[in-house]
Amino acid sequence: METEKPLTGRVALVAGATRGAGRAIAVQLAAAGATVYATGRTTREKRSEMGRAETIEETAELIGAAGGTGFAVPADHLEEEQVRAVAERIDREQGRLDILVNNVWGGDRLVGFGEANRMWEIRLEDGLRMLELGVKSHIVTSSVALPLLVRTRGGLVVEMTDGTAESNRDYRENFYFDLAKNAPVRMASNLAHELESVGGTAVCVTPGFLRSEAMLDHFGVTEPTWRDAIADEPHFAIAESPVFVGRAVAAVAADADRARWNGQSLSSGQLAAEYGFTDTDGSRPDAWRYISEVALGGADRSADDYR
Repeated sequence: METEKPLTGRVALVAGATRGAGRAIAVQLAAAGATVYATGRTTREKRSEMGRAETIEETAELIGAAGGTGFAVPADHLEEEQVRAVAERIDREQGRLDILVNNVWGGDRLVGFGEANRMWEIRLEDGLRMLELGVKSHIVTSSVALPLLVRTRGGLVVEMTDGTAESNRDYRENFYFDLAKNAPVRMASNLAHELESVGGTAVCVTPGFLRSEAMLDHFGVTEPTWRDAIADEPHFAIAESPVFVGRAVAAVAADADRARWNGQSLSSGQLAAEYGFTDTDGSRPDAWRYISEVALGGADRSADDYR
């Protein structure tokens, strides 16, 4: 018989849980019963280089409001000693780690889509910073946290990215962004081989067209009024809330047979079709299929056909 909270007794570290997908993943894991350590650089006392107002303390409050248990832990995941302090705290307080979500990014401000964006036109400093934020941070976190995770069989590593392995075969408009978003796919594949020997699983998960706080601000809308942005960007009609990918990760974590996904690249829409969860509006947006067939392929269909 399934329990109401299938992740009760599990411990999760969500690296990069200040906002967006990371925040929603932390909340959904906690709502499913996991004890969640939510890390990030922006606190009520200090903002990261992104300059946004969302904080990890707010994430912990949302976890509490969802009936879960969570802790906000300030950490820069490029700093080994800070990550090591997080892992040591989890070990000291919980004695185990069952779920590691590598969601650190924070490089959107450096991408410059639609601008002079060829490799030789991008400042090397900006390009290398994207790789630090999107690749090095994940490597540092896994290197430090995996010794704790593998002490208990059945651990799960979730690498978060933007795009599926299939969609990312096409150029992602920016040399460094392309590398940063393809790397987690390969990291999950590599870790899958290594974790299998200790009963663990590694997957890569991507949201679709994410209605993050930054994206809503970009279009000048809020979550309740997000459809107003469709007039300016018709493809925004397929957009999904961060809760959708949060539910996707929680579903994989709660699946006793999740090893069947080992090493795979998975999307929120794909996982919704498999596990039956919905977005907050009751729909199941399959954004990457929509993007492939309609936005890029030119099919004469509406977003409603993919929800």
